[in-house]
Amino acid sequence: MLTAPELSGWDHAVGGKVRELYVPAGTDPAEATEVLMVATDRISAYDHALQPGIPDKGRLLTAISLFWFEQLEDLVPNHVLSATDVPAEVTGRALRCRGLDMVPLECVARGYLTGSGLADYRATGSVGGHTLPEGLTEASRLEPAIFTPATKAEVGDHDENITVDEARQRLGGDLVEELEHLTLAVYERARSIAAGRGILLADTKLEFGHSRTDGSLVLGDEVLTPDSSRFWSAAGYREGRAQPSLDKQFVRDWLTSDTSGWDRAADAPPPALPAEVVEQTRSRYVEAYERLTGQVF
Repeated sequence: MLTAPELSGWDHAVGGKVRELYVPAGTDPAEATEVLMVATDRISAYDHALQPGIPDKGRLLTAISLFWFEQLEDLVPNHVLSATDVPAEVTGRALRCRGLDMVPLECVARGYLTGSGLADYRATGSVGGHTLPEGLTEASRLEPAIFTPATKAEVGDHDENITVDEARQRLGGDLVEELEHLTLAVYERARSIAAGRGILLADTKLEFGHSRTDGSLVLGDEVLTPDSSRFWSAAGYREGRAQPSLDKQFVRDWLTSDTSGWDRAADAPPPALPAEVVEQTRSRYVEAYERLTGQVF
């Protein structure tokens, strides 16, 4: 993993697979009421940070998140303080944010059956504790959308899908009820907006935290990007098969194809991404940004 840049006035606090987190110089990261979140061009899949990165990805993720935070601000407060008052070295891919104590739960909304949700359904007939009708298949629409939480794993470990009841046992019923309500409200708003741009929002992962200043529940991290969501082209949608996507599923598919030569079961390091995979991934992220926001990147 590349070394995080030194930024005047900020101490590097945490390095993740994709983002770097800074706190004001001399501040205890566990108590910081303000943080600097920097999106890199790194891309991750199957709990590995891949090489090389995707050019402009950090800027694209930041711009897409800002678009969605604005669309959602009447539903739930978010952690953004400023997208402009940031160090010059990271302009365009950094956000000054409220310090949060993150809820240790991945909040997933699913409007279509795919990915790990489909695997769970095929094994048990249910997803996240929701029993689903028989006969569903790849890309079947779920109506209404469902809330399917997952544990938040440390870097290098695997997230684990759990049921809503298990989440209640871990975090308490009142908090999980609020998380479920907010997650599904965000998903439905975003699904409607995306549909107007010819995009199906298959699923998304959200993260929430409690503000260190007033304790309120706040939407944090990134939101509704091609890293944390599945975006499908509505024009190409066909139930029963993999869908044309505008997200990092393209990278996942290449890694698990015969072409990559990666033996994932052996827990070997993944191969470097070929130039054509890098370029095609970037083009998908750019298309997602331009179609969703109506802006040219």
